[in-house]
Amino acid sequence: MFTGIIEATGELKKLEAKGGDLRVTIASSSLDFADVKLGDSIASNGVCLTVTAKGTDWFCADLSAETLKRTLFGQYKQGQRINLEKALLPTTRLGGHLVSGHVDGVATISKIQAEGRAWQVFVNAPAELGRYIAEKGSVTIDGISLTVNELIGQEFRLTIVPHTAMETTMSHWRVGSVVHIEVDLIARYLERLLRPTDDTNKAGVSLSLLQQSGFL
Repeated sequence: MFTGIIEATGELKKLEAKGGDLRVTIASSSLDFADVKLGDSIASNGVCLTVTAKGTDWFCADLSAETLKRTLFGQYKQGQRINLEKALLPTTRLGGHLVSGHVDGVATISKIQAEGRAWQVFVNAPAELGRYIAEKGSVTIDGISLTVNELIGQEFRLTIVPHTAMETTMSHWRVGSVVHIEVDLIARYLERLLRPTDDTNKAGVSLSLLQQSGFL
């Protein structure tokens, strides 16, 4: 699990095709690798990657065909800037929100407006993910935990402060940029719980049941 608070940025140094899979090497001079072990997870532009080899300022990870199908790593080129976050510990401050590192899809930056020192960034999300995105709720974009400030049809608006822009890859975003999106996982679990089951003898959790039990 991750928090969406980026620890460092890095650079995609190498991509090696391995059959239908891909091995990547990501380097960062600002990420602390001292406590990173083989098998650890590092969120890379929001994608949970397992460390298969490491050095003092780099690590390797293997991406399956499934990961390549669902993410942008198959389109990345050498030199791509990457947001990095190591997996959280029980003692880690949860400064963002709970992030799984399992990307739900890709979205497009549709508009960027300067407002004082901040940016107003408008994101066009896949239609099937819209029901999981709520005003003032959380969303993860390229691994960054952000607050949705406004919903406009299929788009939503984010307000980006200078510190966040400087500490992440946001400074490389342009209108038309394609980014990873992960919706709030709590919303996904709630939908699953509220969905009727195939077993007619088991009603499951419903709004009516929650009301009867005093939760609503």
